[in-house]
Amino acid sequence: MALKVAVQMDHISSINIAGDSAFALMLEAQARGHELYHYTPDRLAMIGDDVFCALEPVEVRDEKGNHFTLGEKKRTNMRDMDVVLMRQDPPFDLSYIAATHLLEKIHPHTLVVNDPREVRNAPEKLFVTEFADLMPPTLITRDKDEIDLFRKQYGDIVMKPLFGHGGAAVFRITQDDLNYGSLYDFFAATFREPWVIQEFLPNVKHGDKRILLVDGEYAGAVNRVPAEGDLRSNMVRGGSPKESELTDKEREICARLGPSLKEKGLILVGIDVIDGRLTEINVTAPTGIRAVKRIGGPDIAVRVWDVLEAKVKG
Repeated sequence: MALKVAVQMDHISSINIAGDSAFALMLEAQARGHELYHYTPDRLAMIGDDVFCALEPVEVRDEKGNHFTLGEKKRTNMRDMDVVLMRQDPPFDLSYIAATHLLEKIHPHTLVVNDPREVRNAPEKLFVTEFADLMPPTLITRDKDEIDLFRKQYGDIVMKPLFGHGGAAVFRITQDDLNYGSLYDFFAATFREPWVIQEFLPNVKHGDKRILLVDGEYAGAVNRVPAEGDLRSNMVRGGSPKESELTDKEREICARLGPSLKEKGLILVGIDVIDGRLTEINVTAPTGIRAVKRIGGPDIAVRVWDVLEAKVKG
């Protein structure tokens, strides 16, 4: 049975198809004969309990510079879709949150992936703290006295914005770093929200592992090794994808998280693990599907669509 699939994303003309997981999911959906539609979240409109959107039929091709063709926009009741993939990148701001409220009106009549209510209630750097025993020591605050105490206890730390993404504004501060005061002032002037302060894990130089779970089950992993001279391992920041097997500790982490993810309707999730420590649970638009396949791992898009088709068909 062909499904009608709408993909909420940054405009398809702007994406890097080599690493974009939404694009991987679209390619697999198209290969299965599903009808694909494209839209950006600013087109959503709610009237009562109905949500409308100007959708464009889209055809995708795995050809850089020639990866899509859009059809004519048509105003559509989103309840007429079978699946909506909510795949635009963060920032996880009020615009993002508003989109989750609108999509919540149609879910689960239309299967929204991931569940918009749970995406809204699971900010990636806060949801993870429900599993604090699996994490490095972590502080959430913008209070300098608290940061000073944490720094005194743990020495080298990492500071990053609570709602940041893609490795932006992630800093290591050593115990005697003279830039600490200036960096605190920069964060205070730039970010109104609290920040994440974590103990620095030196073994990040060996990689920050992205592990993908589908419907609560392990699906594949890639070890992202930072570029020379950089703290950040995100592939958009120059990190290199390397083949990786799970350690016993990482399997334990997956087993702990899986039931909660499944219960919350978080079907596609990417977790980050450094040296056996869980650092983030990514539920908005987790990347890594194409990287895992490129290094010889499984095609996770196939696994995702097997799950989605089964859920839609009941």
